[in-house]
Amino acid sequence: MTRIQGDLRDRTFQLAGSILVIVDSLPNNNKGWEIGRQLIRCGGSVGANVREADNALTDADFAHKCSIARKEASETHYWLQLCETAGLLNGAELQGLIQETDEVVRILSTIVQRTQEYLNRNKTSDRPTSVTGIK
Repeated sequence: MTRIQGDLRDRTFQLAGSILVIVDSLPNNNKGWEIGRQLIRCGGSVGANVREADNALTDADFAHKCSIARKEASETHYWLQLCETAGLLNGAELQGLIQETDEVVRILSTIVQRTQEYLNRNKTSDRPTSVTGIK
């Protein structure tokens, strides 16, 4: 069963590929290497967690995996902004990645929020009022 609607799977895959390309533009020094490693880890993890969420067995697991993907996208956004602020990267490609990670964070935030609201609505209607299960 596919849970992720629209093009989010493709967008997060493309994001990972773009991160791999832009990392090659980082300076060949300690700063570039460390930030490059961080970007590859978190930028690649967004799509991997979206894929895991898409195959989640429960709604709660789906929300959890999407939450992890959101955190990884937020971290990717941070490292890209740091590259810009520190002057390690610049240009339209960087701006496009910063915008894309911001959009992915927003999409995943909405998915997590709506899924948690759904889970909370269903939890309260099915919750027993006592240990014995009598309402």
